[in-house]
Amino acid sequence: FQIRWYGLMYLVGFAACWLAARLRTRTLPGWESSERLNDLLFYTAMGVVLGGRIGYMLFYGLPDWLDSPAQIFKIWQG
Repeated sequence: FQIRWYGLMYLVGFAACWLAARLRTRTLPGWESSERLNDLLFYTAMGVVLGGRIGYMLFYGLPDWLDSPAQIFKIWQG
């Protein structure tokens, strides 16, 4: 298990966005509790991670992916 710099930057970015969004949405109706914001951040993070993997496979590993579609699950490669 290796920790990469860009993984840490994703973590810092998500934390900063959560904090900024939490401060901005406190006064908006319907956003008083942090549950809705946490759900939004979770789905955003999933979209970023899955989109990044799919983008990597399309731009850099398309021949490998076409030969073996299971390559998309090998997240330790790429």
